[in-house]
Amino acid sequence: MSNLAHVTYLDVSNNNLKGDIPYQLPPNVKYLDLSGNDFTGVVPYSISQMTDLEYLNLADNKLNGQLNDMFGRLSKLTEMDLSHNSLSGGLPQSLGLLLSLTTLSLQNNKLTGSINILANLSSLNELNVEINKFTGWIPNELKGIDKLQTGGNSWSSGPAPPPPPGARPLASSHKATEAGSALMTGVIIAASIFGLLVVIAILLIIFVRRSSPPTSIYLDDEEGVSDHRQFTPLSSQELSPERAGMVKDFKGDAFKPTFLDVKKTDSSNSFDVKPLQSPSSARLMHSPSDRISSFNDNEFEARLRRSVSIRPTFYSFAELQTATGGFATGRLLGEGTIGCVYRAKYPDGKVLAVKKLDTSSFQDSNVQDFNDLVANISKFSHPGIARLVGHCCESGHQMLIYEYFRNGSLYDFLHQSDGFSNPLTWNTRVRIALGTARGIEYLHEVCTPSTVHKNIKSANILLDAELNPRLTDCGLAKFYERTSQNLGAGYNAPECTKPSAFTMKSDVYSFGVVMLELLTGRMPFDSSKPRPEQCLVKWAAPQLHDIDALSKMVDPALRGLYPPKSISRFADIIALCVQAEPEFRPAMSEVVHSLVRVVQGGSRRMDDYDY
Repeated sequence: MSNLAHVTYLDVSNNNLKGDIPYQLPPNVKYLDLSGNDFTGVVPYSISQMTDLEYLNLADNKLNGQLNDMFGRLSKLTEMDLSHNSLSGGLPQSLGLLLSLTTLSLQNNKLTGSINILANLSSLNELNVEINKFTGWIPNELKGIDKLQTGGNSWSSGPAPPPPPGARPLASSHKATEAGSALMTGVIIAASIFGLLVVIAILLIIFVRRSSPPTSIYLDDEEGVSDHRQFTPLSSQELSPERAGMVKDFKGDAFKPTFLDVKKTDSSNSFDVKPLQSPSSARLMHSPSDRISSFNDNEFEARLRRSVSIRPTFYSFAELQTATGGFATGRLLGEGTIGCVYRAKYPDGKVLAVKKLDTSSFQDSNVQDFNDLVANISKFSHPGIARLVGHCCESGHQMLIYEYFRNGSLYDFLHQSDGFSNPLTWNTRVRIALGTARGIEYLHEVCTPSTVHKNIKSANILLDAELNPRLTDCGLAKFYERTSQNLGAGYNAPECTKPSAFTMKSDVYSFGVVMLELLTGRMPFDSSKPRPEQCLVKWAAPQLHDIDALSKMVDPALRGLYPPKSISRFADIIALCVQAEPEFRPAMSEVVHSLVRVVQGGSRRMDDYDY
């Protein structure tokens, strides 16, 4: 059905259709009615890609599970009916972005939590949330809706609590919202004029700076790089003209242009950068005529020169204890070799991930050692690396505070979700591999001194709201030299018989295992499989160059929606990364080069495989 690009109206309601709703639906549909059937499973994530959708009706089916955070791009949606199913869990944050929504029907489900996220939907004139398991209070902003039905829930009695300190109160009714729109229009006009003046000033500054000799305390600024040139890892210069349109879906935070910071930098807070060296190995190299550049060196180095490391915020132990519910089991996000990660939630809605380090990790260290660790981690500045936002060293506890990514880890998506509702299309998988490879390349070949990660695995690759990868646990390598445990079954390179043996080439091997997970959907080690198939590398490596065997290895969740040539090239890269001898594995810059060629070289447009 994904090939029905001209279908804009699809109504198959009131039939006897069973099974999951097809993941492949017409991509440009505006009116979609699948109600009155016997569909089971979850609401498919592919609906998030239907940016022209105006009407969605999935009522009177047997859908279950939670609603994914999938509504952020459906700006044209005006009517949605998900009633009379068995949907559970809380309402996703992206529901609050459906600003064109006029009718929302969620009655007769098992939805829980509050409905506060709906308070922002000023266009609503009909809302039915009856017979669910909602709690909390009905927001005042919703009480002015013409057709409001809220019975059959567990609403709290008594007055609603006041908003968090510093929070701006929302309008008390739709009329108040409309009354403020005129003022907002004036503010926007004024801001636009001010913005135009700022742009003119910036252009004048750029002109003056280009005419003056470049200065830098880190590197010679060749060709007078502009302070506002953009850094685009997947630039048009990397693409042949006929392929330039192929990567329109390889977007997201990891690949968005990043404006350079023109603030003055302090050498103590900035990362030294060394120019990328030409890889010595030629196994993945290409002839000068078709070689693609992993980075535009001048632009990338200029960006890093001008970046200012964000000083992590100090959090008190008492504050973190409150935000994590006393480090309650219910807030536990994961448990690793050197500590546990908890979800910290604040009254204003802010959510952070708190890594509580095992006290034994610092048994021979002092406060200064921890502060040095924090300073080093805070220097990492790359779109593919999770950012450290804070730290705590108090009451005998050492904690690192990171950005929180609601989508969890790549491991969760591949191994702990329903494969047939899995939103990881082939396009997305290649993007995750490329983004992660760029992050590792940054650690290995851009940072000075070079940084070995030592703990690359799918559980340490987090996914943001647009499913772009964020590599975490960077800069913690020294702790893995103090523990007898290693990465875990299936990820270790053959030469890593002890943690101290990890090198950049062992990082490459571990990344190759992650690519195998993306290709096959299998875990690195699975004791439930027949003995010859338990170790993923040992089972898959001999078959990576066999076309027939390769087609049988591909993750069934992809349902055959992938370009065969792209799969073959992806497998070729894996085969080099998981070589038994470390000297035969490529450098990460070579891996990035080759993954970019996977993006470019598909025999069909990658867009054909999005749904």
